[in-house]
Amino acid sequence: MDRRFKITLAMFAVIALVLLWGEHKVHLLGALPWLILLACPLIHIFMHGGHGGHNH
Repeated sequence: MDRRFKITLAMFAVIALVLLWGEHKVHLLGALPWLILLACPLIHIFMHGGHGGHNH
């Protein structure tokens, strides 16, 4: 790809992210505590998968 095309694409991506953040910041930050709570079981499963479980 041409270098100018990559720069233009990156600029459009940054503009899109800024506009999306401005419009949906309240929704994203409001869902953040719930996303952290939903991530806890996944973190627990993946963290215990590495050391062989609870076999004593």
